[in-house]
Amino acid sequence: MKLLSRLPLRALLTLPYVVLVLGTAIVIGVLSYAAGRDAVDNLSGQLLTETVHRIEQAVEGHVSGSAAVLEVAFPKGIAAPESIQDELPALRTRFWLATSVHRDPNNYAYYGDRDGRFIGLWRSSESDAELRLRPAGAGPRDLYHYSGITGELGRPDVETRIFEPRDRPWYKAGAANALQTWTSIYIDFKLQELVATRARRVNDRNGAFKGVVATDISLRQVTSFLQRLALSSNGVAMVLEKDGNLIGASRGEHIKKQPDGTNVRLNAADSADPLVAATYAAVRGLADTAADARPHTTVFSAPDGSLVQVGYARLTDDAGLDWLIMVAVPRQDFLHGILDNFRRTVLLAAVAAVVVMLTGMLVLSTVTRELRQLAAAARRVGQGSTAPFNESRRKDELGDLSRSFAEMQRRLLTDPLTGLANREALIRRVEDRIVQQRRRGDPRPFGLLFIDINHFKKINDEFGHDIGDAVLQELARRLGAAVRAEDLVARFAGDEFLVLLDSIDRREDAERVRETLEDVLRQPLERLTGSTTLVPALGAAIGVAVYPEDGQDVDTLVRHADQNMYTRKREH
Repeated sequence: MKLLSRLPLRALLTLPYVVLVLGTAIVIGVLSYAAGRDAVDNLSGQLLTETVHRIEQAVEGHVSGSAAVLEVAFPKGIAAPESIQDELPALRTRFWLATSVHRDPNNYAYYGDRDGRFIGLWRSSESDAELRLRPAGAGPRDLYHYSGITGELGRPDVETRIFEPRDRPWYKAGAANALQTWTSIYIDFKLQELVATRARRVNDRNGAFKGVVATDISLRQVTSFLQRLALSSNGVAMVLEKDGNLIGASRGEHIKKQPDGTNVRLNAADSADPLVAATYAAVRGLADTAADARPHTTVFSAPDGSLVQVGYARLTDDAGLDWLIMVAVPRQDFLHGILDNFRRTVLLAAVAAVVVMLTGMLVLSTVTRELRQLAAAARRVGQGSTAPFNESRRKDELGDLSRSFAEMQRRLLTDPLTGLANREALIRRVEDRIVQQRRRGDPRPFGLLFIDINHFKKINDEFGHDIGDAVLQELARRLGAAVRAEDLVARFAGDEFLVLLDSIDRREDAERVRETLEDVLRQPLERLTGSTTLVPALGAAIGVAVYPEDGQDVDTLVRHADQNMYTRKREH
């Protein structure tokens, strides 16, 4: 009271308002920060889940072709040869075709039988191959170098060492399992890179075990894909086995050189990167006990006390594959923009305290209203709303915060290459459409088209990924221009697109749209006009699903459209 009595009248009248403004600004800033933090937590979790899913798709695509290689080399129902020498032409042809299915990475297919006989075909290029032959079941292998599927073998080179197929891990694994199986990952002696082998037993005409067919797959592309991921500067993504041995990582080493010059596999627990070791230590138990194969997220404390947000999933298949995928990003990386905006908001509050003394309660009410609207909008984004974010037109820190949330929402729901909606945006739109059908009694069905571009891999192989990206952008523009404004075109994955036909009267409407889009996609590509090495047109296989007759939920509709697409692809 004595202090107040000593203050000048001007200070006594203005001080309560300054305190009020500062107090109000601080409270609003804290609420805004909390709302922004909640929004970032939700969005970052979705981003990590999407990143883990992308890695999962890439790895599955990389290893899944090995089953097809084995099937082409030895189709089910084809008995093992009694004599490799007598059936050599047929075996050569099948193994050549097998190594053509996915030449990168499956460029080696081979077979060994219980009598020690062996045949292997290693493709060094599209036209050149090495045939490795041990027809008698004893002695070294003969190595034939030739070109073309029916190329002349000529004189062989004889290996100096004795190769005994029955002693190899792939043979023992295949002989011991009735179904296809993966062998242990090892370091290739020549290439010094990680290799996995998939093997399957082959029976004779009487159904008894005769031999094992196998194919190798290089894992170098796993690391290449991880290193291309758009993570924060402090984030890390890795694929590893359950025991912690690294298969690939976005940064750091996954193979360790010994003092004697040899290489050994590096375990995540022994990594020199603290985040790699800490992530594996924190997540390995959670990944082992995950109830399903979907990506999950969690938060753990790093050795330095900082919080790290991590997404993880367990990748398995029916051949015994059991790998872990982990993507870890320090939580501070996600909250950095929010903290900066919070600091700027506090500074704005200090300036506002001076301004309020001159401009009065009008400024206070304006700032308070803007902040409350921003906090409410941030909460809606944090809850996963796909409704457009109403950006503030202000040019100050509040506007920066508003635009940062709007940009975050756009990135979450937009494919960065084509500018179309991404998988998440389309799935949410379809879910909203289903809710509209059920809650509002909307009788109109809607359609979902699954589009797979034909021969797109040839574009990438022939012209490179930059041209491939440009072709995808051109196709995206065509699709967007060919549908109605209320429909939604999304890039699903790679060269696959989905189109949501928002409302149709009958299935025939969706079929007509399919025919229209097929015609649009058959048109010559502007980007490849003038090319002499490839016809500048691709075309596409398009599958149709109609709600509700083809499915009552998003997954069922997408799966039905996908199956319908593959049916049309086979028919044409």
